[in-house]
Parts: sequence; structure tokens; C-alpha cells
Amino acid sequence: MKANTYLGPGEFGLTEKPKPTIEKPTDAVVRLVKTTICGTDLHILGGHVPACQPGTTLGHEGIGIVEEVGSAVNNFKVGDKVIISCVTACNTCYHCKRQLPSHCDDGGWILGHLIDGTQAEYVHIPRADGSLYHAPSTVSDDALVMLSDILPTSYEIGVQPSHVKPGDTVCIVGAGPIGLSALLTVQFYSPAKIIMIDLSESRLEAAKKFGATHTIVSTDLESVKAQIDDITDGHGVDISMECVGYPQTFDICQKIISIGGHISNLGVHGKPVQFDLQDLWIKNITLSTGLVNANTTELLLDVLESGKIDATQLVTHHFKLSEIDKAYEVFQNAGENNALKVIIENDITQVHK
Repeated sequence: MKANTYLGPGEFGLTEKPKPTIEKPTDAVVRLVKTTICGTDLHILGGHVPACQPGTTLGHEGIGIVEEVGSAVNNFKVGDKVIISCVTACNTCYHCKRQLPSHCDDGGWILGHLIDGTQAEYVHIPRADGSLYHAPSTVSDDALVMLSDILPTSYEIGVQPSHVKPGDTVCIVGAGPIGLSALLTVQFYSPAKIIMIDLSESRLEAAKKFGATHTIVSTDLESVKAQIDDITDGHGVDISMECVGYPQTFDICQKIISIGGHISNLGVHGKPVQFDLQDLWIKNITLSTGLVNANTTELLLDVLESGKIDATQLVTHHFKLSEIDKAYEVFQNAGENNALKVIIENDITQVHK
């Protein structure tokens, strides 16, 4: 089969690999229908994720058709259409029983990281019963792909720990796919104001369509804080969400937070940040961060089925697996291409009916 393979920092490409097979009774093999690219894939290509070794197939999101199942798989059969979770979960280990499958002893975030991932014709899924979800025909394929990672991440790591209340003022720093997903899911709780901050005016325009009440172009910290003070009568925001992963964007979040406020860190940070505890301890703020557990996937699937949110808004470009190099070029230069999520369709595998 063809698979998009990490070849070393800055290098990737379609290579020939053996089609995966069942290795354990709890495994499944899934034929990819559609996948996508995540910002984490760019971190891997940048050499910031040393645990990912050259030769690994990239990708941890997608939907597909079950091609083969092990003898101990109970919830899925050959031919089922499935959502592939970015988190592999055994559902029986110490961490899974504590509702932390992202740290599963026999899984966690391993696809496209520690084992071959989804940017390929086929993918091997360990612990299939805890790592796949049935894909309903009533939700579009593009929307279903968003359930692999960014919708659960934004909801679990950004929205839920923030304890958003009706009438709150929320500020989301970073209007990329994760930030915009947080914008969609935070509206479940009816905040009065949702402020989006980003360098890209085109992304801020998208944020307005998604439901942002205010947008700020992030120039310098003083200007951003002045605008936040103007919007909030000098009180600061009740909740700030960091959705980028840079020291500068984290700094914005801690400088604009109100007394009693909450900072949610969703960004993947490759460098240390300065945490101004000497100023924040007295303000009764709380801070949360973490890796998505994907235990809200079915809840969010119900929301998509109800039509409460339209996850296809997050998709801006479509490519074929055979042209994945073009997909990466667009995603790596998202600002100039007005790109959010790109969908990559498997056009290589010949399906015999």
C-alpha cells in the first residue's frame, strides 16, 4: 500500500509499505476513506516530537471501512463504517478506568506518533473496541473526520474545564482549527461575549461567521490588553483559551484574565513559557491543560446528528491521497491559503464490489 511516511525532520512522502494485518485478537484493519492533517503533524515534521521515528506513517484522524477484525473484537465487523479516534484505549487499565485513556497503558496517542497512522490506504488499529466509533450515514464524511481529534480536543481541554456559564466573557487566542472548534463548542453554554484573537484577518472573518462577537488582530500585548479592557470595562475575561502553543500567546491569556477567571491551555507547547504566578495567585485564577481523552466523541456525534453545529465549516480544502504533498503545502502555509482543515480522500485503493 501507499502511506505518507515521516522520513526525518522536514521530510515526508508517499512510500510503499506492506498492508497491515491483524496482530492481536483485539485489532482491526481499516481501509481509509478520508483523513486530514493536524498541527501536531507539523510539529513532528519540525523535529519537535522525537518519539516519532523516521519511517512512521503520519496521521491520527480519519474515517474508513473495517477491512478485517480480530477474534476478540465485539463491537465492529467487516464492512462497518467507522470514525478512527486519535486516542487508542483498552478501557481496562489503571488510566482508562480513571477516565484518562490518553494515558492508556496499551494505547493513548500512538497513531502517527509511536505506530503507523492514518495518512495511508490502510491503518492497523489496536484495541479496536475502544478506539473506533460507528459512523452514521446521517452525518457528512467531512464532519465525521472532525470527531477524530479537533472537536473532542476543543471541548474536553478547552470548554469543559473552564466551567463556562451563560453570560461569561470568553477569549480564544488563535483562530486556527482548534480555536474555531472551541468557538463552536463553547456556544453550548451561551457566553455573552466571545472574543477571538489572531494575526490573520481572514481567520478572524471566519470566526465572525462561526459566532465570535468580537475579533482582535494580535499586534502587541499592550494593544491587545487595551482592547480587552475596553470590551470588559477593565475587568478582563472570565475565560481565556490558548490554542496556538507559543509563549507569546500564553502570555496574552494570563495578562487578560479576570479575578476568579480560568485559563485553558489547548496549544501544544514545544518551548517553556513564563507563568506569572507571582501576579496570578492572588487573583484566584485556575489553569488547566492536558491531552485529549476522546471520551466525549459519542456526545459530540449526537450534537452533529442533531444539527446544532455544522462541523463542515472547519473544512476549507480537499485533496487526494495521491497529492498529499500539495495538501501539506497548503496546510503549512495556512495563512496565505486561507486554510483551516484539509480533507484528504483515499483515491489509491481499488475497491472491488
